[in-house]
Amino acid sequence: MVSHSPSKTSGGDTPNLPLFYRHPQPLSSSAHGEWRLQGGDASFAADTSYVPIVAGELIAASRHYPIVFAAGDAQPLAVLGLQRRNLFVKDGRWEADGYVPAYVRRYPFGFIATGKPDEFVLAIDAESERVVKSAEEGRSFFEDGKPSELTRQALAFCDAFQSDAKATRVFAEALKEQDLLIDQRVDATLPDGHKLGLEGFQIVDREKFGKLPDEVLPAWHRNGYLAWVQFHLASLDRFTSLLNRQASIGAAEPQLPKTSRPKSRKELA
Repeated sequence: MVSHSPSKTSGGDTPNLPLFYRHPQPLSSSAHGEWRLQGGDASFAADTSYVPIVAGELIAASRHYPIVFAAGDAQPLAVLGLQRRNLFVKDGRWEADGYVPAYVRRYPFGFIATGKPDEFVLAIDAESERVVKSAEEGRSFFEDGKPSELTRQALAFCDAFQSDAKATRVFAEALKEQDLLIDQRVDATLPDGHKLGLEGFQIVDREKFGKLPDEVLPAWHRNGYLAWVQFHLASLDRFTSLLNRQASIGAAEPQLPKTSRPKSRKELA
């Protein structure tokens, strides 16, 4: 089993499967010694209208997508479409100049909490199309019973993601503590008359943000929170380009729901 005990990270298991994952399993040489990871594309992310991001990538993501916060736990989300459709994935490929969130890049790897404080094990989604139980092609998870370079790199990536996720939770709690978040929804009508909507998310109230107590500002500046909020607010202008993209592609299939609702962190962890 590939285990890891980050110095100061947190996490927890949940009865709900994380976004994209269908059968996550702790990675071990005994169970997955012959398994391999083959090349693949971003098809697994083609039917999602949002994806969670961590604080360290908020600036990069805000240049491409509207950034909002899930109602309830204030998990930052990059909005990829207004229905159950990712407007930045076509034929399995993410748009060449579009920022690919870390949550997407780490798949099919991830962390599973062991139940012990600050301890996690590296996991894979056993039902990912890239994961094969026996094949000559692809990269091995283990070599001579030890983690391969692929597995070691995945462990390091997931460790960095988990650490950034903790900082993101602290940021989210700070937003809630200052009562800065307000409910919001987006409704739009495309040129062909098709109606789209996104609800169940929050944004920072500009007026309240501008009136932060003086005693709060130094710490927020030092922690980077002021800049993160500014980039979040600037990213909301991306809704216009998102709507234009949807209009150019055409209305989503009729069977898709007319309104999308981002999920909370518990459902996305």
